[in-house]
Order: sequence, then C-alpha cells, then structure tokens
Amino acid sequence: MEPALIALLVVAVLVIVLLAKSVTIVPQAQAKVVERLGRYSRTLSPGLSILVPFIDRVRATIDLREQVVSFPPQPVITADNLQVGIDTVVYFQVTDPRLAVYGIANYITGMEQLTTTTLRNVVGGLNLEGALTGRDGINSQLRSVLDGTTGPWGLRVARVEIKAIDPPLSIQDSMEKQMRADRDKRAIILTAEGQRQAAITSAEGEKAAAILSAEGKKQAAILEAEAERQSRILRAEGERAALFLQAQGQAKSIETVFQAIHDGKPDQGLLAYQYLQTLPQIAQGDANKMWIVPSEFSKALEGLANLGGAGEGRSWMDVQSDGNGSRGPKDGGLDTSSWFESQVPAAADQPEARIELSSIADTTPAVPTPPSLSEVTAEVRESGPAADPAVREQFGTPDDGTTSP
Repeated sequence: MEPALIALLVVAVLVIVLLAKSVTIVPQAQAKVVERLGRYSRTLSPGLSILVPFIDRVRATIDLREQVVSFPPQPVITADNLQVGIDTVVYFQVTDPRLAVYGIANYITGMEQLTTTTLRNVVGGLNLEGALTGRDGINSQLRSVLDGTTGPWGLRVARVEIKAIDPPLSIQDSMEKQMRADRDKRAIILTAEGQRQAAITSAEGEKAAAILSAEGKKQAAILEAEAERQSRILRAEGERAALFLQAQGQAKSIETVFQAIHDGKPDQGLLAYQYLQTLPQIAQGDANKMWIVPSEFSKALEGLANLGGAGEGRSWMDVQSDGNGSRGPKDGGLDTSSWFESQVPAAADQPEARIELSSIADTTPAVPTPPSLSEVTAEVRESGPAADPAVREQFGTPDDGTTSP
C-alpha cells in the first residue's frame, strides 16, 4: 500500500472522529450540561448541537420531566412513644440542570435524607391518632420544607404523599379491638335508638287507637242509653195503656157476667148442680186417700138453695125488672162505646218521651213516633171484632163504628 493512501485513510478516520466529537443530539425533555476545559460552558437544549472536539465535553444528561421517587419505610417515633414505619412518595422536577449537577452530588439521596429528617420532625410532635388522621397536614409541611430546601439544587418539589403508616402489631391489634368496640357501641346505640323510636311510635299508635276506641265506646254507650231510655218509655207507656185497657175489659167482663147472672135468674137446682160439679175437683190429689161426705150435706144444699131464693125469700142475685118486664140494665143494653178508648195521652205527647238527640242526629236514624191510641182504636174498630155485623148487632153497634147509648 502506498504511503499516500495510508495517509488519506488516517485523515478520513480523523475527520470522522472529529465529526462525532463535534456533533451531539439532545432528546426532547432532556438537557445536557457541557464543560469546556473542565469548566461549565453551557446547557444544551433539545435538538442538534455542535461541540468543539477535545475541548467541550458533556458532563451529564438531565431528565427534565416530573419524576416520582418512593422511599422505603422510615422508622419514626410519635409523641406518645410509639415507633411507626412511614412510606413516603415525592414528586419533583429538575428546573435548573446546572444546579442539579453542580449544586449537590446526588440530589435523589439528598432528597431522601431530607424527607426522613423532616418527617421525623413533623410526626414527632403528633401522637399516633393525630398522625393517622392528619396526613394532609403532614404532607403540606413536608412539601413546604422540601421545596424550600431543594430550591438551590435546581429542583421543584410538586407534591409529597405519605403512602403508608404501619404501627406495631400490638398497636394494630389494640386499634382493631378499639375500632370493633366503637362499632359495637355505635351498633348498640343505633339499635337502642331504633327500639326507642319504634316503642314511641307504637305507644303513639296505641294511644290514638285507645282514644278512638274510647270515643267510639262513648258514642255507642250514649246511643245505647238513649235507645234504652226511649224503649223503656215506650214499653212503659204501652204497658200502662194495656193495663188500663185490661182493667176496663175486666170491669166490663165482670159487669156483663154479673148482669147475665141477674138476667138468667139461677134456681136452686142449678146451684146444687154446680156444687156437685166441684166435689170431684175437691177429691182430686195424691194426698187424698179417703173423702167423707158430711152428714149435714143435705142441710148445706138446703141453705144454698134458700140463699138462691128457693124459699119464700128473695135471692141476693135478684135485680129489678124494667117497665117492660125484662131483667137487664136500665140503659137498655150493654154499652161498648168506651171499650177501646183510653184516657192515657199518646206516647209522643208524654214529656219524658221527648228526647232531644241533636248531637247524634247525623249518625243515628230518628225513632219513629208510635201511633196514638185513638188511631189504634179506629184501626181495631175497622178491622177487629167491631167490624163484624153480628157483633154490632149483638152489642147494638151501628154501622158507622160508634156505639149506641
């Protein structure tokens, strides 16, 4: 090989090396710190950049995106002397690559140590319950301290989060028991409140039902008492009228029988026959084993006959005959005009029968007023025995329903 060709190849290799050393490409979201002869020269932005070969050198490549760093659990002692392990997560971003390279040797390690010390300082002033419930406050304090401290390092702390707080197993067991006790307590309280509310509601319902039942019984008792009172008044009125009419009928019957006996003029034989008819009735009975006819029986019959007018004397049943020779009432016959008449006022006209039911007029039907006695008498005369022509002829009642004197 010729020396010229070798020299040309050497020159070509040198040119390629120089080009490789002088040209660099920076990716997006990254930055490169360039040193010239060992001193900081400039920071290369994304894109194609030219360097001076053998004079400029890329010291470090910095990622400008927001980064997430999770630190392992750190032992921290709380204010109530309990050791807990706390995991933290830090979100940060490099804002100045030069400071990130020259401000601190390793900003990740520095941030971890700073987070641990700050966390112990913040949590050391809180008890376990405060640390468990006050995570937002702890996060805010950590972010404030880290952001202020890492500013000279060219870092910006965006957010700090506590991932987990792990108390000791004995404390976890106690917390679970306490939580279970609290939940049981709340369950018992809620159950008691529900039972209390149910009892109150049931009592109110029973009270309303009892009030309504009492009102109903009261109305029913009032209506029943009014109906019973009205019924008793009407029954008493009817019984009084019936007794009065019965007494009038008995009086008329006795008068008629007595008048018939007088008109029949009974003799001694009839009286003796009636006496003999009663003798078998006297002998009847389980206790009558033997009956003796008295020896004075004939004299008794004779006395009865004389009492009946068999002798010369007059009988006590004799009545005076009228001028026509007939024996009967002087008024010419049996007067039946007042048989069905009563001097008792109508039931509706009685003062005690007038019941005012204004308070229950809307709930109970009105009691119908019974017909007066005169209307009943007229109806009996029209449809009863008085309507029979034979009866009218016997008692001397004309066809218009009135009785002749």
